[in-house]
Amino acid sequence: MTETIRILMIDDHPMIIEGYQNTLLFTKKENQSLDIEIANNCDEAMTAMDKSVKTNRPFQVLFVDISLPPSKDGSMNSGEDLAIYARTILPKAKIIILTMFNESYRIHNIMKNINPEGFLIKSDLTSSELASAFQAVLYNPPFYSGTVNSHLRKTNESDIIIDDKNRKILYLLSQGAKNKSLAEHLGISVSAIEKRKKHLREIFLIDDCLDETLINEARKKGFIL
Repeated sequence: MTETIRILMIDDHPMIIEGYQNTLLFTKKENQSLDIEIANNCDEAMTAMDKSVKTNRPFQVLFVDISLPPSKDGSMNSGEDLAIYARTILPKAKIIILTMFNESYRIHNIMKNINPEGFLIKSDLTSSELASAFQAVLYNPPFYSGTVNSHLRKTNESDIIIDDKNRKILYLLSQGAKNKSLAEHLGISVSAIEKRKKHLREIFLIDDCLDETLINEARKKGFIL
């Protein structure tokens, strides 16, 4: 008996989507029929998801790129927002995140906010891995690519607990941000940033006040790459 699998692929690069489609169609099992729809931005994706629910033909698998043009009304700014929306209206759908972002902070954030059934870093991706990820997500999730697994292993080994604001501070510091810029990004005062950095230095047992030392220790512990 043939199993029809309804798939929505969301990416703003047509050639990438074509590659995904060809890989899945070429490697699908004999009893699988793939019904694939495409969306190139947040608005198209929301329209496709809403329609699938209204017509009682919900998508079973979503391939979601994180970097997408925002929706016209500003309600969706990225694939991350779309995936969170999908969790609400398509609770049974399996979500596969694909992204170029490989920073620990971003990986942690996506795991916490979405907890996807599949999580693939594009620099890790091969055709065979995409095919394996698809089948694994259908029948035995989750499936994570090498960079994601490495991040999860490092953070699981660490007994240091750091909240989201502090993770963002570490990530932005690693990108060269200064206190004033950090305060603007996080919507808190410069003195609050100083207190958080002091707390981070205590957590990592750092004696000096150099951002570079803090970044290096955070990197050793797997909080940033």
